[in-house]
Amino acid sequence: MTLPAPSPVTLPTPSPVTLVASDLDRTLIYSAAALQLPMPDAEAPRLLCVEVYDHKPLSYVTETAAELLVELAGSTVFVPTTTRTREQYHRIHLPGPAPRFAICANGGHILVDGESDPDWQRTVTRRLADECAPLAEIRAHLISAADPAWLLKERVAEDLFAYLVVDRALLPPDWRQELAEWAEPRGWSVSLQGRKIYVVPRPLTKSAAMREVARRAGATLTLAAGDSLLDADLLLAADHGWRPGHGELADAGWSSPHVEATEERGVAAGEEILRRFLLRTSSPVRAA
Repeated sequence: MTLPAPSPVTLPTPSPVTLVASDLDRTLIYSAAALQLPMPDAEAPRLLCVEVYDHKPLSYVTETAAELLVELAGSTVFVPTTTRTREQYHRIHLPGPAPRFAICANGGHILVDGESDPDWQRTVTRRLADECAPLAEIRAHLISAADPAWLLKERVAEDLFAYLVVDRALLPPDWRQELAEWAEPRGWSVSLQGRKIYVVPRPLTKSAAMREVARRAGATLTLAAGDSLLDADLLLAADHGWRPGHGELADAGWSSPHVEATEERGVAAGEEILRRFLLRTSSPVRAA
């Protein structure tokens, strides 16, 4: 008796996974000073506070942006990606479920369910030790080179990088560039964002952390957004990206073929970026 040939087994096709890695400050969330509300007061959008600091409201999104964030978190792997320290990040309460992954300290920490991943910490520590001058050398130079006339604060973040809070009106116009030229051969980069001058090790990047999260999540499409020069590597590493019509990248005229600038500025740009994320996520056109 001849047995019938077994029927071929059809395995289900894995669903595509979209990862969205977005900067926070001045990209998705905005302080009162950064809102840029040019319309008459009576026409201004309703705002939702998403961060309180020192018992005072600090950061906002529009109510429409809040709704879009909930929708985005439900349809993608949404990864807040920030230069903030872990402590500063945990002050933020975005609408929707808590993200499974987050990137803090400019890629120095990958948070998994709110806790820093130790394997990633070890990887970062090795790279910085191998490729960069020590943080103590950088900090000593910053302290000696800064003028108390315009220096407001000097800080170290997560024992990974340093930054200064300055009075922009008094900061000499060439000082940032001179600092960048000193830092570059030592493996560090400089970024000026608002009142803060960041000095960050070159291997400490949001893009490296995003790639690791994308690998773990099995992402087939990566989208990103950011407003500063510290976000440039993130935007370049993503399949598609957006930058606001304001910020350090806009001021520098920075562009890339796969990165779009928003028409809006201020908190309205954050809302536009979320709409673009959702539109690209629902689009049948996928990255190769």
